[in-house]
Amino acid sequence: MNLLGIDIGTTHIKAGLFHADGELIRLAISNNHSFENEDGCHFRPDEMWKTARQVINEVTVDFQDEIASIGITSMAESGLLLNKDTGEYLSEIIPWFDRRTERISEEIGKEIDSLKQFQKTGLRNNYKHGLAKILWLKKNRPNCLTNAKWLSTSDFLAYKLTGEIGTDYTLAARTFAFRMDKKEWDIPLIRHFGLDSSLFPDAKPSGTKMGVLSPEAAGMLGLKQGVPVAVSGHDHVCAALAAGAVKPGIVLDSMGTAETIVGSLEEKKLTQEDYESGFNFGCHVLSGRYFWMGAIQSSGGSVEWIRNQLSDNQLTYDAIASYLDQFPSEPTGILYYPYLAGSGSPQPDAQAKGAFIGLKSTHRKGELLRAVLEGTAYEFEHMKRTAAALGISRVSELIAVGGGSKNKHWLKIKADVSNCPLSIPSLEEASLLGAAAIAGLGCGIYKNEDELLSQLSREDVRFVTPDVDNYHKYRIIFEEGYMSLQQPLRTFYQKNL
Repeated sequence: MNLLGIDIGTTHIKAGLFHADGELIRLAISNNHSFENEDGCHFRPDEMWKTARQVINEVTVDFQDEIASIGITSMAESGLLLNKDTGEYLSEIIPWFDRRTERISEEIGKEIDSLKQFQKTGLRNNYKHGLAKILWLKKNRPNCLTNAKWLSTSDFLAYKLTGEIGTDYTLAARTFAFRMDKKEWDIPLIRHFGLDSSLFPDAKPSGTKMGVLSPEAAGMLGLKQGVPVAVSGHDHVCAALAAGAVKPGIVLDSMGTAETIVGSLEEKKLTQEDYESGFNFGCHVLSGRYFWMGAIQSSGGSVEWIRNQLSDNQLTYDAIASYLDQFPSEPTGILYYPYLAGSGSPQPDAQAKGAFIGLKSTHRKGELLRAVLEGTAYEFEHMKRTAAALGISRVSELIAVGGGSKNKHWLKIKADVSNCPLSIPSLEEASLLGAAAIAGLGCGIYKNEDELLSQLSREDVRFVTPDVDNYHKYRIIFEEGYMSLQQPLRTFYQKNL
């Protein structure tokens, strides 16, 4: 009995076939091509569907009759309008990062009570959200809303596989028009903006069977008809499930170009303090829980930036490791603020700027590289302390996944700065496995959540423990340097740049 997971990401589309115990059988990855026009960046629906078919075919060959369920995860806010009767594409797929909707988002902000909307949605107003995209389409292509449904990229692929339209709670919430507190669409808000509530698909718990593989899709893919298909939800939350970061205090640290922190908490009414934390909240893929999420916009992005600056030919990762090996594993004393693309939680500010402070003529490449890694670790500590101070979560363990988790120096710095142990599971594709697993739960492959979690538990985990002496040194630098200079720097840039 095998589970198929599909992940529609910003740069790649992936398919993975797993045993029910989470063991990866086969993996296929292909580029997710984006395009530019006068409006901005977009994905082409037919191109995305073609690529998805290719990766599905790659992993299911020789296993066509052994697939028990299909689960789909994706980048959260990307989506399109589709004619609900004919299946015609009424728009391109607008990605989460496309900024054509900034002015629309500003207009939304004038029409809402930010705190009350946060308490309903777990989100702050942002150009990324589906509502801003829909209102942009309404303004610029008014005819495309006739007989339309708004689908996330996961919903779109589920529709192509089954012919059925629906979504899950985690992706519905990223529209900014779904009430996570009541798990229903915010009809008054939708109507306030001149939209019909029929525009939004039925929302169900993550992993709920959305439909079954249609004869047409089965024929294209060479698979059995009738295989259940589910929208598994937000990619980062699926990854947290697969990695085992589902209990309060245990946090997923997804170390990529942007670094995303995902923790869990029991469902509750969101407060003013939660709003002021800068974190986002949403429905978890597991029942009775919310997730909280923070981000460092340029974490791995800072590493890529410094790689380009320190050499005419981009430094290799082996060269970076060699430079770092030349220096002792202790604080550099340099402060680096990783705000190359603005700052995320707990002080979200799109206009924040990066900075180095404390440089000397004797500093060399290895120390600059280490300082960049320290800066991202200080920013993580800022999030960690904010979550604890506001009663959201006291972080006791980090589970690190993603490309950055392969960097031993980065992991050790993070452990020392946070005084928190890190575990690194032997897990290649956390989002894919989470998508496959939550669909398996929703489609009856697992009896309950406990069985699912026991099947996904891993023994092949390596650990990185903090050095107490280093922690005390870093704590002084963090408190008296990194944090004390935060507000003066932000104020200066706000006034002058």
